[in-house]
Amino acid sequence: MSRVIPHFSVPPSLADMETIAAAAFADIPEELRRFAADVIIRVEDFPDEDVEREMELEGPFDLLGLYRGVALDGLGYGGVPTDVDMIFLYRRPILDYWCETSEDLSSLIMHVLIHEIGHHFGLSDDDMQRIEDET
Repeated sequence: MSRVIPHFSVPPSLADMETIAAAAFADIPEELRRFAADVIIRVEDFPDEDVEREMELEGPFDLLGLYRGVALDGLGYGGVPTDVDMIFLYRRPILDYWCETSEDLSSLIMHVLIHEIGHHFGLSDDDMQRIEDET
């Protein structure tokens, strides 16, 4: 199925980014997507102050996305999650990165989603960098 993502003459809104994220998620290979089907994807302009402090960010533009929840490798006996799994996409930092790199916005959002889904699987940033380097 072909998806139509509008060409933007103004920065995409939160709702536009949610639409792009939903389309990107639908295009992720099924073998990844089925394990992340219950993960909630939220788009916010910036990480909140607690996240900035917790992640020791220098500023709000330093984080494109964040996975919150219990990674699949951390589930207890029976595999029942104890919290809601969420992926946050941060609109303004993503748009800033998009403007700096001229990367396709849909591809960038898909990359951030896959990265955060990797955290859902229990992979570290180093694990994911190694996988990206190998591919």
